Amino acid sequence: MYRKLKLIIICSIVLTSFSYAQRYQIYEGGFENIKEIKSFTVAFDYENIQVHGFDSEEDFLKEKMEKRKSNPEKAAAFRRDWFSNRDQYYNPAFINYFNNYFKKGERKIVTDSPCLMKVNLTWIYPGYALEPAKLSATIEFIDTINSKKLLVIHFEKVIGMEKKTIEINEYERVIGAFEKLAKNLAIQLK
Repeated sequence: MYRKLKLIIICSIVLTSFSYAQRYQIYEGGFENIKEIKSFTVAFDYENIQVHGFDSEEDFLKEKMEKRKSNPEKAAAFRRDWFSNRDQYYNPAFINYFNNYFKKGERKIVTDSPCLMKVNLTWIYPGYALEPAKLSATIEFIDTINSKKLLVIHFEKVIGMEKKTIEINEYERVIGAFEKLAKNLAIQLK
């Protein structure tokens, strides 16, 4: 009896750990379709992103700006930075982490390749000072010559890499989530 219980507990721990580690789902295609592809161009799409706890991204921005209404310049800066941080911080963080993960250049994001890696951001939780940001994304690998999707993979609620310091600036927490997304993708492609 004791052995059976011990075996059941061990198996459930192993299975739980395995399922927790596999926080992605393949929607279309397979890794074998991009096995020989070594370089990708990348495009980021934020068009359909949802912000945790809000009906829309616009509702999130309205609330954040309302909190800053006593300082209109600060409110306007928050809105401006929410969008500009994408090109300034988040996209480069993803690209740099992905490229640095492959130390020997086995895979690389470049400016010109017939294979497009389209990163569609679907959900974000910006986090708070002590809590890392999280995000979900569907990544499509597209053969641009033949207009064919080779792989569509979804990563659900990727928890940002934790830094050793308390991150006051929201963009620093979100950078950690983009780096973790790049890491999770790179692990699957290695």
